[in-house]
Amino acid sequence: MEELGWLAARLSAAWLAMVLALIVLPSALGVSLGISEAYMWVLVKTLEWATKRIEKGVKNPQPEVLKIPAANGIIERDETPMEKEIAGLHRMEFQFSDIFYFCRKGFEAIVEDEVTQRFSSEELVSWNLLTRTNVNFHYISLRLTVVWVIGVIVRYCFLLPLRFTLAAIGITSMIVGTTLVGQLPNSSVKNYLSEVVHLTCSRILVRALSGTIHYHNRENKPQKGGICVANHTSPIDAIILTNDGCYAMVGQVHGGLMGVIQRATVKACPHVWFERSEIKDRHLVTKRLREHVADKSKLPILIFPEGTCINNTSVMMFKKGSFEIGGTIYPVAIKYDPQFGDAFWNSSKYNIVSYLLRIMTSWAIVCNVWYMPPMVRKEGEDAVQFANRVRSAIAHQGGLTELPWDGGLKRAKVKDSFKEEQQKNYSKMLVRNGSVGSLPTGTESD
Repeated sequence: MEELGWLAARLSAAWLAMVLALIVLPSALGVSLGISEAYMWVLVKTLEWATKRIEKGVKNPQPEVLKIPAANGIIERDETPMEKEIAGLHRMEFQFSDIFYFCRKGFEAIVEDEVTQRFSSEELVSWNLLTRTNVNFHYISLRLTVVWVIGVIVRYCFLLPLRFTLAAIGITSMIVGTTLVGQLPNSSVKNYLSEVVHLTCSRILVRALSGTIHYHNRENKPQKGGICVANHTSPIDAIILTNDGCYAMVGQVHGGLMGVIQRATVKACPHVWFERSEIKDRHLVTKRLREHVADKSKLPILIFPEGTCINNTSVMMFKKGSFEIGGTIYPVAIKYDPQFGDAFWNSSKYNIVSYLLRIMTSWAIVCNVWYMPPMVRKEGEDAVQFANRVRSAIAHQGGLTELPWDGGLKRAKVKDSFKEEQQKNYSKMLVRNGSVGSLPTGTESD
């Protein structure tokens, strides 16, 4: 037993030394030994081969189905604007067939509306050896099955322990480092050391995800005293961004491990954490954020205005509170590649532990980050208009669909005011096209 314990200790020491020498130290120094690049090259070639095998293995190929982008959904919609379609119904008098348009729209919404599908994982065009799609949910070939089994062994027996080790090192370093830096008096030295700790630990955590991140237009990176706003897909969005620069986080105070990290990091960096009772007081939150932005020596604030995670196919309504603070807004668009792993966190289906397990057993996290030119509120522009303008810019840059709906619909029902607004729009267009005005005498329009 003693020899067995001694052997286990030696193996653990060798494993830790290898991880520190080949991954942690290069990550802390911001250099790469080429291991990640080689891994991604092998992974891309493997997935390309798997895609070809799938295409050959399907007895009745349906190329028109495989080429449909996942964002289009399972039904084919007529993209003609509602006003034009209703204008086509214009007649001298109302006919019963005029209601067919609204019936069709209703059926489309029941089968698959454009909102709730954004709260579930994006469907892949081809199998990525992780999750089967609806198109290819069957046995293809023995070779492909063997490759899948080998992939399971690699992901769960090698990558998962490696990533867990890196995550433990990164989180421990973050807690210990920020706690020590937090003991120093406020000065430029403390700020510098705080940024070094945050940046170093973020790089280690990105390695724990096998992250490959491509940053574009770095000349537009958020500056101190500004507000960075980005679309929100996952809790790891913050790690993706802090891997390339430091930010002051804004969020609710949590318990458990997350609470320990929050209490440690706030000692070294001016993060803005709110108690649940304070979050309900919008004026108090706005005041604290304005005080932070007014100090041009503090790090830029990082905010996700959607308020919830969306599956990275669209950008939903931005809460106006982030745009009432004032100051310069630095938009950032984040787009993940689902071929290598699903970064979306469906919080209504998975808890944080299950989500992190799914992430750490995926192939990799690959994404593009675009820094966009700073934007300021125009004269005569209210907060809602400004938020919509920023959202449109992010959606256009990231190739995402822009939706006016509130992300809060993930857990809440549609407000009556939204329903009434749509009913008013229908009525106005019907009246404008003469359908209502031409009803027979004695017939009520509603």
